Amino acid sequence: MDLQRPPYTSSDVNVDTAHISAVQRRTLYLLIATQVIGGVGVGIGISVGALLAADMGGAGISGLASSAAVIGGALLAVPATRLMRTGGRRPGLVFAYLVGALGALVVVAGASADLLGLVFLGTLLFGGGTAANLQARYTAVDLADPAVRGKQLSVVVWATTIGAVAGPILAPVADRAVRGWGIREYAGPFVFSALAFGLGAALLFVLLRPDPLQLARKLELEAQPPEPPPPVDPSATDAAVAGAAVARPVASETETTGGLRAAWRAVRGNPAARLGMSAVAVGHLVMVGVMSMTPVHINDGGHDHADVLKIVSIVLSLHIAGMYALSPVMGFLVDRLGRRPVVLLGIGLLVAACAVAGSAGHATVRLSIGLALLGLGWSATMVAGSTLLTEAVDVVVRPAAQGLNDMAMGFAGAMAGALSGVVVAIGSYGTLALLSGMAVLPLLALALRSDEPPRA
Repeated sequence: MDLQRPPYTSSDVNVDTAHISAVQRRTLYLLIATQVIGGVGVGIGISVGALLAADMGGAGISGLASSAAVIGGALLAVPATRLMRTGGRRPGLVFAYLVGALGALVVVAGASADLLGLVFLGTLLFGGGTAANLQARYTAVDLADPAVRGKQLSVVVWATTIGAVAGPILAPVADRAVRGWGIREYAGPFVFSALAFGLGAALLFVLLRPDPLQLARKLELEAQPPEPPPPVDPSATDAAVAGAAVARPVASETETTGGLRAAWRAVRGNPAARLGMSAVAVGHLVMVGVMSMTPVHINDGGHDHADVLKIVSIVLSLHIAGMYALSPVMGFLVDRLGRRPVVLLGIGLLVAACAVAGSAGHATVRLSIGLALLGLGWSATMVAGSTLLTEAVDVVVRPAAQGLNDMAMGFAGAMAGALSGVVVAIGSYGTLALLSGMAVLPLLALALRSDEPPRA
């Protein structure tokens, strides 16, 4: 990791570049640690959420469990982003993790009481853990040098690999560990998710100081030339002159920190920002649509009940490894080749994933390859799209635009998760993969438009 190059080097700004580099280095190391911990919490929940819903309410509504988590992540991005706009990254990330921990405990309570509605409510709140993990990638680039922005964003995405891959593998162990407590099967792992999210929140609350977003804003203000004083009327009295000197308009919250309306205006009027947001949303839609029904598809394959969790763990671990393990490679390609080429690479990988997984039947090896390709396609669109959006908007509106991006991504994934169960119930898993592959065509058209994406 190149952490020595300071993001602000203008001679007009009085900046201790060594201090900025040290803050960025500490921030990245902290984010790497919390991404591992948070990834465990998210991975455990993802691996058993659909199975728990199917066990309680049938396969037809199992996709709603994934949808609830994705919707929760999208909705919670709004208050988390508002906290970031006013207080920096730390309060927003801590809030999201704590809500995720609460949601995991509500899932356990709902499963124990056999209340499916309470389980869905808990899954909705559980999305806070996902929201925190996603927002962390933006925290990584608040102070990053533009030349390595994609690389440093991708390093934090990569850090999720360890926890996210370990999560599904640990799910059967976690389920057995709390079985003596009278907790329903498939619900026990959420206890460990709550502990992971709580630990991540505590580490960020104590150690994320100084706040990187607050420091970036300070540096941005210092880099701007001072506003010239208003012209003075020679005939004005001394009192009038003094009043004119201090009578400056007070900026609204939207002007100083950027609300969601300002963020939408900034994205709508910027071709690069539109492509970045579209790449993230469509990549997430395809990934969630196929991934959310894969455990149910495996469960319908005639395997022994004791083997279902093991197969699901293997397939989803490879999928999550595809999502995160090669993200530094995607970041390197983003910085070296540009943002649009990596978006196009992601589109190709997503189409290939749908073709392989959709034609795999119940062959575990082929299904694993398809899900790994699905993860790689998501990684490419996520890293390239997030980098493109971040650098396309001004620092004032950036947190709100990033929150809007995650909200759009979340709702796209939620729609995919909700419809995936219906598609499989009416048609088949192969039909779902076919429709998911077709969903990337509008993004392909947008990315190929020569007047849309600027040069990186």
